[in-house]
Amino acid sequence: MECDLSPRQIVECLDQFIVGQQQAKRAVAIAIRNRWRRQQLSSEMRQEVSPKNILMIGPTGVGKTEIARRLARLTGAPFVKVEATKYTEVGYYGRDVESIIRDLVENAIRLVKQRERDTVVPAARKRVDERLLDLLAPPPISIASSGDDEKSPEQQYQRTREKMKAMLLSGELDQRMVEITTQHKANPVVMGGMGMEGMDMDLQGMFDKIMPSTSKKRELTVGQARDVLLEEECEILLDDDKIHSQAIELTENLGIVFLDEIDKVTATEGKSADVSRAGVQRDLLPIVEGTSVKTRYGHVKTDHVLFVAAGAFHNSQPSDLMPELQGRFPIRVELENLTAQDFERILVEPDNSLTTQYQSLLETEGVTIQFKDDAVKALANYAYSVNQTTQNIGARRLHTILERLLEELSFESADMSPCTVEINEGFVNSRLEEVAADEDLSRYIL
Repeated sequence: MECDLSPRQIVECLDQFIVGQQQAKRAVAIAIRNRWRRQQLSSEMRQEVSPKNILMIGPTGVGKTEIARRLARLTGAPFVKVEATKYTEVGYYGRDVESIIRDLVENAIRLVKQRERDTVVPAARKRVDERLLDLLAPPPISIASSGDDEKSPEQQYQRTREKMKAMLLSGELDQRMVEITTQHKANPVVMGGMGMEGMDMDLQGMFDKIMPSTSKKRELTVGQARDVLLEEECEILLDDDKIHSQAIELTENLGIVFLDEIDKVTATEGKSADVSRAGVQRDLLPIVEGTSVKTRYGHVKTDHVLFVAAGAFHNSQPSDLMPELQGRFPIRVELENLTAQDFERILVEPDNSLTTQYQSLLETEGVTIQFKDDAVKALANYAYSVNQTTQNIGARRLHTILERLLEELSFESADMSPCTVEINEGFVNSRLEEVAADEDLSRYIL
């Protein structure tokens, strides 16, 4: 699952989904390429090369989280996003900072399991076919040979089974009803409001081993039974120990942790929560510097996990972080505020642009909507203007603007199809002008 894309190719891939912010894209692209470079080194040198963690500085809604999330998808790396502020909440208990790494391992387990599942599916399908054939053409309790091979019960049964197999594989039997027995792992008792998350790792492992499986009979069509049995057979064929060891290796070498709102755990003069904030920084420091975290699958070293921290830093500066933590984020990139022109590009350029999403949604009702260039420009200007006069929430403003614009059309579309609706500047103004002009109203609606 190692990514061997060049930095330029990584940036080009990010450009398909994120508008602008080239400096941030270049920084993360280099960081990811350095991981590939590290894997080419000798084992001795490899241990000496630390990841170049990144600190993204910029207001909300400019693409910080999206860059990290898209990067994880692009590289096939386990990824977890966590708000640093959650550890400063009054009365918050039950999870420690190391739970970030445990969550990262769980994500790695899912990635590896899916990859390994793809390799066992062909064998699992064959096993499922045999189980279904046993239900559709059960073998006789005893088959006695009559001495005549052509007419023996065994030969007759084999011919019947072959015919049923051909019909099964062709899909002719998909609607026939069968009764299957599935196995389920019993859920452990939740003690004192504390689920498996809060239990000691050893206790979790013990429960996994001793909890009995329960069987359940279900009557399904052959088509439905095939899907259920396929999942069951895949689980049987998967090697859990192999998956766990590969997931730990994947986490240690490719894991990405996105620490959002890191600016809000800086000490701010006059704030009573300073002790809590400083405590969060001290707790974060070991896992960012490199430590061994105990998980239910084994110990995980965080020395080469990539940490991407982000914050607006409106009322503080990166230098307000404790020096030791600052030093673990050597790459600093400042993301730019979005302009009206950026909003125009965001509306139409990305592969999953907002206008494309709304067109696809309404097309399911038989309504075709067409966004004209002047409409896109007007929407961008409204989003930029409202961000300037109220709270600046970046590109997220476009979601609220478009929801307001298409609210009536979304409500009526089920009764309008088939038809085509043209969205032009006049359409946009008629629905947004009054709300955008009323600053008090726009605070709540836009």
